[in-house]
Amino acid sequence: MNYVSITPDQRSRMLGAIGVETIDELFEAIPAGSRFTGRLDLPPPASELELQRELDALARRNRGADQLACFMGAGSYDHFVPSFIDQLVSRGEFLTAYTPYQAEASQGALQAFFE
Repeated sequence: MNYVSITPDQRSRMLGAIGVETIDELFEAIPAGSRFTGRLDLPPPASELELQRELDALARRNRGADQLACFMGAGSYDHFVPSFIDQLVSRGEFLTAYTPYQAEASQGALQAFFE
């Protein structure tokens, strides 16, 4: 998606729509002592590839619940989910909130939901 900045005329119309004339007037509601007037300590710009590599390196530092002792409970525990389950639960029979009225007729679906 390309970025096209607004023109000075568009900026004036936007500010006018909210009842101010300048950007500074817009921020007058923020007390001067609460405004940041310094320079942000930001790293230099990076290409998409450099940024992706940096984020990948950060992500590799994470450790999942499968690598640590997990005491969360509430159903969050180490268990195996076969890979076909995603395909199975995507079937139409499982994508409805409707449950048949006869308990015997819905027992198989309910059992599959539970397991």
